[in-house]
Amino acid sequence: MSTYRDLTGRGSARGTVLRTIGPRERRSHLTAPRVPTVGIDIGGTKVMAGVVDADGNILEKVRTETPDKSKSPKVVEDTIVELVLDLSDRHDVHAVGIGAAGWVDADRARVLFAPHLAWRNEPLRDALQDRLAVPVMVDNDANTAAWAEWRFGAGRGEDHLVMITLGTGIGGAILEDGQVKRGKYGVAGEFGHMQVVPGGHRCPCGNRGCWEQYSSGNALVREARELAAADSPVAYNIIDRVKGSVPDITGPLITELAREGDAMCVELLQDIGQWLGVGLANLAAALDPSCFVIGGGVSAADDLLIGPARDAFRRHLTGRGYRPEARIARAQLGPEAGMVGAADLSRLVARRFRRANRRRVERYERYGRYAQALRAAAAAADRNARTTQDPH
Repeated sequence: MSTYRDLTGRGSARGTVLRTIGPRERRSHLTAPRVPTVGIDIGGTKVMAGVVDADGNILEKVRTETPDKSKSPKVVEDTIVELVLDLSDRHDVHAVGIGAAGWVDADRARVLFAPHLAWRNEPLRDALQDRLAVPVMVDNDANTAAWAEWRFGAGRGEDHLVMITLGTGIGGAILEDGQVKRGKYGVAGEFGHMQVVPGGHRCPCGNRGCWEQYSSGNALVREARELAAADSPVAYNIIDRVKGSVPDITGPLITELAREGDAMCVELLQDIGQWLGVGLANLAAALDPSCFVIGGGVSAADDLLIGPARDAFRRHLTGRGYRPEARIARAQLGPEAGMVGAADLSRLVARRFRRANRRRVERYERYGRYAQALRAAAAAADRNARTTQDPH
């Protein structure tokens, strides 16, 4: 049952805090309490929060725009608290999981760096736990998406899975035997910054030739805009669609035109897919997974992207023809994967909270019974004393 108490001076417009009292990743997800939890996916443009049950079903979700990155980290923290409290008005929330687009430390407590937000070594977990009074789990958004796909989506039944998220850049995650592999410092899976073209396109990370400069939403849009700006004949269709405004060319528009048969857009997605296949072959040589799950916004192109990726993967796979090939599948949970995974991972820490609170409640109950017994004994002694003094 959820209860609330007022707070002052905490900065939340609601001025309330959630307190839940109810009856180890692979501590095990199979024995985690089957209680509703909140998952939050924080990206560069939106914050999405949802209540998720133990079977991965979204009971309710809400979303808002991400505060401008120039604002203080507390502004984003306030936004998260507001969304959780809004959902807790209608649901009994036992834990909160955060999927953040950034580097999260191995303890899943601090956001070391977030490219789209002003988080630098930010103690997000502790700050939110102090305000919400329920357990909070923080992880990289690709890790949470991979967990969701392994639990409920395209990766079910796989014991060695690699997730690739194609969006503005490339994110990634590794799952082995039901555990997310985060590395010594928590920042494993940054596959987008593998160098595939020495001296190639400059990447915002500071290096050149990173994989995400050739197989991502940014790469797709960059190539289309360059052709349109050069007034290439192959770009006339997309130029006409945006009425000559090159900055209006977006990834979803390119995918839409490719589905309609536009030759340039089909070719651009094939190029992105081929670079995707090259990167997957490199990862297969290093990690040897049984399955690659491809998610993120660019994966909406489906076989226009995945087909060329499979072909390139087979061409570049080390030892091709003499080894089993990993399955390449499109993610099934769509843009909610990170939110669902964050909520499900937080159920693993909900048990600790529930047990600690149960022990605390039991202590209070034992103390209450003890205090009641003392009062009853004192009252009986007082009655006996009065009887002794006044036998009539």
